[in-house]
Amino acid sequence: MERIVVWYLRMGVIYFVLGAMLGTTMLLRPDESGYLLFAHVHLNLLGFMSMMIYGVGYHILPRFSGRTIYSPLFVKIQFWAANAGLVGMAISWPFIAGDKFTFFFSQLLVVSAFCALTAVVLFAVNILKTIKPA
Repeated sequence: MERIVVWYLRMGVIYFVLGAMLGTTMLLRPDESGYLLFAHVHLNLLGFMSMMIYGVGYHILPRFSGRTIYSPLFVKIQFWAANAGLVGMAISWPFIAGDKFTFFFSQLLVVSAFCALTAVVLFAVNILKTIKPA
């Protein structure tokens, strides 16, 4: 397996563990769970599910189509954009509901969301160009 694919899979597992830990924290401290809900959801869905889909997709789909990946550079840029976006969102969500630093974290959330969106678009373009029939 290519190193970058392994990194996608590793990060997916790491985010899964972090999401599960945050979920357990929410169970043990229900009064604070509302602040953590969106971070928990993003760690599990964008972190675990998306990273696994990206990693498995980059490993399997080029092989199934008999072609090489359209842009290995997109794979690397996407990895960093997806991780930056997810970490930024996971950090921002709990602070949005608070009174302090709301402006800073709301701006960080917007920038992070665009990073995550960029990662999704890069993946879509890269995979669609890779599996496109000759």
